[in-house]
Amino acid sequence: MNKDIKYFGIDISHLVFDVTDSSGNYYQFKNNVTGFKKFVKHLDYNSHCVMEATGYYHYRLAYFLQENSIKVSVENPLSVKRFIQMKLSKIKTDKSDSRLICEYAKQVELKLWQGNSKHQLECLQMTRLLSVYTKQSTMLKNKIHGEEVLGNPSKVVTSSLKSSLRQVTKQIEKVEAALLILVRKLHQDVLTRLKTIPGIGNKTALMLVVLTDGFDRFKSGSELCSYAGLTPVIRQSGSSINGRARISKIGNQKLRNLLFMCSFNACKYNKACREIYERIVAKGKSKKLALIAVCNKLLKQAFAIAKSGLIYDDTYRSTLVNI
Repeated sequence: MNKDIKYFGIDISHLVFDVTDSSGNYYQFKNNVTGFKKFVKHLDYNSHCVMEATGYYHYRLAYFLQENSIKVSVENPLSVKRFIQMKLSKIKTDKSDSRLICEYAKQVELKLWQGNSKHQLECLQMTRLLSVYTKQSTMLKNKIHGEEVLGNPSKVVTSSLKSSLRQVTKQIEKVEAALLILVRKLHQDVLTRLKTIPGIGNKTALMLVVLTDGFDRFKSGSELCSYAGLTPVIRQSGSSINGRARISKIGNQKLRNLLFMCSFNACKYNKACREIYERIVAKGKSKKLALIAVCNKLLKQAFAIAKSGLIYDDTYRSTLVNI
């Protein structure tokens, strides 16, 4: 801990945010611009604000502080939760949480929060909207099928459901087109080269670029796999505990799900992925484990292609994947 830095632990909710500083002072402000301005008056260049990633509630304050040149760290809620549990605290209030977040800040190595550019924020908003529309589309299709198998479906119900499905489908196409235009402005080259990887199609390449911010934030393929939650967790202790290794799943679930869906095609058309799949299955391991390994390989290939400036080539895959 740097003794010159004054830490501010922040517990933020929909309407207000509670703050405790490293001197023990407690404040509460409204979670709006007026509250942000009042809070900033208590800060200077030695201040470091620390908060949890609580859904969407922390974003406005984090961006406001960043724009005002205040150091900000947005921590994984699980890390903070484990720290609070370690303290054996019997009190659970917003005030006590802000105090414990401040204590947490003093004892761990903090990383400064980067946030996203306006371009990336808009891309992510479109992605979340597409996710909502896709779920609605699936629900409507299932409902139409359910009504049809009744044998004598209501014409009014069926017509209404099909009309809703057409509207949702139209919105999906509209948002996808707008997202593609937006991504092409900054990442056209990466987008084109990713599609040369066997097993990665147009939509997958587009989503990979969006979910990784054009791969700009990652220094290695292993770091990217960790971000996706594809790295293994080992459980071994003494002679009595020798648990099966599992992927951490602490990462970007959308990216992980996207890769898993791609892994089936990659096993057919991507030579490197097919080889690793067949090798793992031949050892008697489960097919699911083999598919996870394929996800890992596919993501490292994508990272290598994005960073190298090259297109995919089977004869150079070993060199590319190790970048």
